[in-house]
Amino acid sequence: MSSRPTPRRTVLAAALGAAAAGGVTSAPALAFAASPSASSSPSSSPASASSASSASTAAPGGRSAVDDRAWTTAADWRQGSAHGTRVRTDKRPGLALARPVGTLDYTDPHTRTTAAWEYATWTSPVHRLPAPASEVIASWNAHAPAGTWLQVELRGTYTDHATTPWYVMGRWTAGDAAGDIRRTSVDGQGDGKSSVSTDTLAVDNPATGLRIASYELRLTLYRRPGSGLTPTVWRLGAMGSDLPDRFTVPASAPGPGAGRELKVPRFSQEIHKGQYPEYDNGGEAWCSPTSSQMVIEYWGRRATPEDLAWVDPAFEDPQVCHAARYTYDYQYKGCGNWPFNAAYAATYRELQALVTRLGSLNDVERLIRAKIPVITSQSFLAEELDGAGYGTAGHLMCLIGFTRNGDVVANDPASPTDAEVRRVYKRRQFENIWLRTKRYNAQGQVRSGTGGVCYLYFPVDPAPEQARVLKELRLR
Repeated sequence: MSSRPTPRRTVLAAALGAAAAGGVTSAPALAFAASPSASSSPSSSPASASSASSASTAAPGGRSAVDDRAWTTAADWRQGSAHGTRVRTDKRPGLALARPVGTLDYTDPHTRTTAAWEYATWTSPVHRLPAPASEVIASWNAHAPAGTWLQVELRGTYTDHATTPWYVMGRWTAGDAAGDIRRTSVDGQGDGKSSVSTDTLAVDNPATGLRIASYELRLTLYRRPGSGLTPTVWRLGAMGSDLPDRFTVPASAPGPGAGRELKVPRFSQEIHKGQYPEYDNGGEAWCSPTSSQMVIEYWGRRATPEDLAWVDPAFEDPQVCHAARYTYDYQYKGCGNWPFNAAYAATYRELQALVTRLGSLNDVERLIRAKIPVITSQSFLAEELDGAGYGTAGHLMCLIGFTRNGDVVANDPASPTDAEVRRVYKRRQFENIWLRTKRYNAQGQVRSGTGGVCYLYFPVDPAPEQARVLKELRLR
């Protein structure tokens, strides 16, 4: 839960203005890295059965409202247009920098330092959405050691056949070593039809009927010149969606997942108040990394003593401080960047992560039955969620099960202590605040809701039941 209003990424109220990527010095190499005309990817490419993933939510008229597409296999990576990258055919296939195709100077807006980086690029085939989208969110899983980083861009084609600019969806590295860039989203990107807010590309005025019909992703891998290092990207994808405006959603009846609960570690963000205020004013705003760390440790992955050596030994749950530091977005000035949390989770051994939307609590029940917890994002007034004891403009929590009558069992990090993190929330109330796209704030003003946004973290090699459920939800 954040102590300040957070710029919400769904149903944007206004355009963010003219595009301004910022931070990179003009150079011939940049022209290749940022110019739409530089891409040589095919104009279209049907998704293969093995690699297309499409989590569908019923929308008015019966069309699919949510589509997930990810590139994860060696065959997937070979579909794209490579300029200096190579496919690594390890146990977990990935994309790496093989030979630089250029060098550019990047001025980090957060450290004010300029450094030279050599780079290579990979551009995905065009992915045509089953139903045109009003929003698109990219996410990725990668290893980026000190001295390397990556940039993810997205270019869309509208239903009126015009194209967007290449939008920067994130500049990311796993750490924050001296001389490295700082993880950052890029503000001020827009073309008068769509805009990027932190991690979400959205059509500025969906009421016009304009939508994004297709998109392609461009990945640029950077390293210090001559170092021989490389990031490795195991997963790159995006979730496109077009949800209707809705203040309420239909109620779901409890399904077979009722009465099941997972043993997920309990961490409170509140015990970290005042700790490391350079990361979004300390723990009271750390709902996202706290929830992420709960699920990471549920899967048996943990930060090492060496990872945590920087944390004051007097602090409880130092791994939460670690998660906050390494999910922090220096432009957003917070730890709630959705893809950055997924990318952080995937830095742990053989975990993969994505950002998506689910359609109802029945989808969550299916995942819980398969022993996969779900991290959800929601906004609400105190009176809209009995037992919470607070209201919030944006908050993440971890769903770990359901009571026998179908109410939600959540690990809510906005709790005074670790022992009090487990909460039970009324099913109908929770489902509505999570799935709606419109809400009223305390002043009676209309604000946006997240429309079912969630993080899913699960093993690279899931158990058979987990693989079956993920396949049914068209996720992998």
